[in-house]
Amino acid sequence: MRYWLMKSEPGDVSIDDLAAMPNQTVDWYGVRNYQARNFMRDQMKVGDGVLFYHSNCDVPGIAGIAEVSKLAYPDRLQFIAGHKYYDPKATPESPRWFNVDVKLVRKTRLLSLKEMREIPELVSLRILQRGNRLSITPVDPREWEFILKLL
Repeated sequence: MRYWLMKSEPGDVSIDDLAAMPNQTVDWYGVRNYQARNFMRDQMKVGDGVLFYHSNCDVPGIAGIAEVSKLAYPDRLQFIAGHKYYDPKATPESPRWFNVDVKLVRKTRLLSLKEMREIPELVSLRILQRGNRLSITPVDPREWEFILKLL
């Protein structure tokens, strides 16, 4: 089993939105970075742990725990002309972009980015590294366990 931090803008899909969705599950659509896509397509497995992270908001941070509930499959939005995630180079026979389904495990207190930066045990967490802008990053099992205790 692996662990991941996955960013979502609360204006798009928040932890509360996820809790209100059918089966408390969302397809993790719209990823348009090859490294993040490759994490989903090539490495994520059903049952992998997910730190659900609110980004691009007043107080960014971890807002809940989720899990991968469906293996990678083509992101349907890449085929919709005019959609912001449309990719004219993608075809159903040769898709470029994939997503996984993510299911809520539980909402947590917000562990803010500011708070994470002040915890020495999290110094190597990828989201805290200078220049890291990926929407999906792996989380070390020791960091995962430590964060769970904080939540």
